[in-house]
Amino acid sequence: MQAYLIESVNVLLRWLHVIAAIAWIGESIYFVMLDNSLRAPKAAADREKGIFGEMWAVHGGGFYHNQKYTTAPDKLPNDLHWSFWKAYTTWLSGFALFVILYMANPGFYLINPDSPWQWAATMSGWQANLLALLFLLGGWVVYNELCKRISPTMQRDGLLSIAVALMMVVVAYLSTQLFGGRAAFLLTGAVMATAMSANVFFWIIPGQRRMVKAMKAGESPNPLDGKRGKQRSVHNTYFTLPVVLLMVSNHYSFLYSHELAWVAMSLLILAGAVIRQFFVLLHAGKRQWGYPAAGVVLIVLAFGVAAPDLRTAEQPDRDTQVSDTGDNQIARLIEEHCVQCHASNPEHAGFSAPPADYAFDDWDDILTHKAAIQQVVESRYMPLGNMTKMTDEERATIAAWDE
Repeated sequence: MQAYLIESVNVLLRWLHVIAAIAWIGESIYFVMLDNSLRAPKAAADREKGIFGEMWAVHGGGFYHNQKYTTAPDKLPNDLHWSFWKAYTTWLSGFALFVILYMANPGFYLINPDSPWQWAATMSGWQANLLALLFLLGGWVVYNELCKRISPTMQRDGLLSIAVALMMVVVAYLSTQLFGGRAAFLLTGAVMATAMSANVFFWIIPGQRRMVKAMKAGESPNPLDGKRGKQRSVHNTYFTLPVVLLMVSNHYSFLYSHELAWVAMSLLILAGAVIRQFFVLLHAGKRQWGYPAAGVVLIVLAFGVAAPDLRTAEQPDRDTQVSDTGDNQIARLIEEHCVQCHASNPEHAGFSAPPADYAFDDWDDILTHKAAIQQVVESRYMPLGNMTKMTDEERATIAAWDE
């Protein structure tokens, strides 16, 4: 019953998280599109009022006329729309999911027993949880300092973009060395998502509040607040596509179980950013097909890096193979290492139903999922966190399994 209640909360939180993320990202992409689609106003009266640009649009059977002021209008309306709760709800619900799924079972999901650093491979559960929290906090601190030091007045945003890209490569590498592959991809995405929400909380909204306060006091708003808010908002739009991919990556073990997973992850992050650049420029009336072409190349490279070594698969190391690969031995290994979770009624307290609906209660069920079993065992994705201490010899036995 406890596992059932946890999974019920998981479903509701995930639902909330996805809804909030769609609303936030959709609104963010819309405003970037709007900002880049603005054209100088044709009417002299509009220019005299300080209108920077305007856009006409048609949608849902109606016509819309959007206008943007250089700094602010002469008088603010009482029903001024603000955009921030979607961002906060997305992060808070995502963090709650991380707590109940990963931090509640750190030995299962967070710890990387194959880490090249012995201290990371032998961490206790609370140490892994603390490290994950510090990883998220450290990612935001480093990103924020890069923004403040490299481009404090938004004059060197090109250089800042390169620095942030390099930072994400470092984050991808460190995450895969410190944490289990599944958690590594999620935490890398969470670093970007945390930066996105923190940009809204610490920079965009406070700057807008200062601008509104100045106007109500009859003063001129500081244009730097507007520029800084625009800078962080643009950063957020380049983070969106990589973050969405990394958040769904836990379904694809071939990506995060590879020894070069950090390279594949870095390539996919860059691919998402350059593809987003194409759409940003497209809204400004520029069709630069080199960006989506570069994105496709990066994606192909990422999947090439994550591809299995076919030569190794065809010629396994015979020194580590167990000679007896009969049905009895396979059944024994699956009983020892798999059925605690993958059963109609799992014994593991963290599951009320078999993960991915894979139940190995009888031999026919095992044969049905033979290819999947071999794949996840060979890739070292299963058992999760190698909680049952499956040896290399046992993995080789399952890899060599032939009916």
